[in-house]
Amino acid sequence: MQKVHTENHLIERTGWLRAAVLGANDGIISTASLILGVVSAGGGRHEALVAGVAGLVAGAMAMAAGEYVSVSSQADTEDAALAKERHELATDHASELAELAHIYEQRGVDVALAQEVARQLMAHDALGAHARDELGLSEHTSANPIQAALASALTFSAGAAVPLILAAAIALPWLMGGIGLGALLCLAVLGAIGAKAGGAPVLKPALRVTFWGILAMAATVGIGKLFGTLA
Repeated sequence: MQKVHTENHLIERTGWLRAAVLGANDGIISTASLILGVVSAGGGRHEALVAGVAGLVAGAMAMAAGEYVSVSSQADTEDAALAKERHELATDHASELAELAHIYEQRGVDVALAQEVARQLMAHDALGAHARDELGLSEHTSANPIQAALASALTFSAGAAVPLILAAAIALPWLMGGIGLGALLCLAVLGAIGAKAGGAPVLKPALRVTFWGILAMAATVGIGKLFGTLA
């Protein structure tokens, strides 16, 4: 009996990985920026912590709601496409068979073989064959609103906790520098971990997320100083 070779492809992680990395990234950047903006405007530790906690709660809820609505819309679109395909299979099976065979022909399969493959796949699971090869849908790419919402909320909270801990622990004279450096270090590590989990090179994602973190924190510090001066 021939041994079956199995492979682990990391593409199946992209759904939850995208939501998780996005959530943690937003948690670190938005909370650190918020705290730095308050401190640069003349606020003390108490005001910075209150703003940070409020940002954590509001941000986690917003991320969860946004992901749920967005991915639910994607799931609705996928369900509608499958319903349409199911109807076409029931009402015009011959055309659907020809359509599937044509897809395989375009991929380089011989005409006769493409027709035979299409016939056998549709005999086994017609909707599954069309969902995969015509619509590009599979169990690994299908939308999961609850999973995306929970991943975003939890990872946003975890990311936001980092600058909050730093704000509570670092002495006030070094607060801004400590939070800025700590947040950037965490962002770089997060970018590297996300890339590693997805099987991609780590340097570019780490630099990319760090760059945008610097821009966000610099912008809020500048705005905080401006409004602090005006006050």
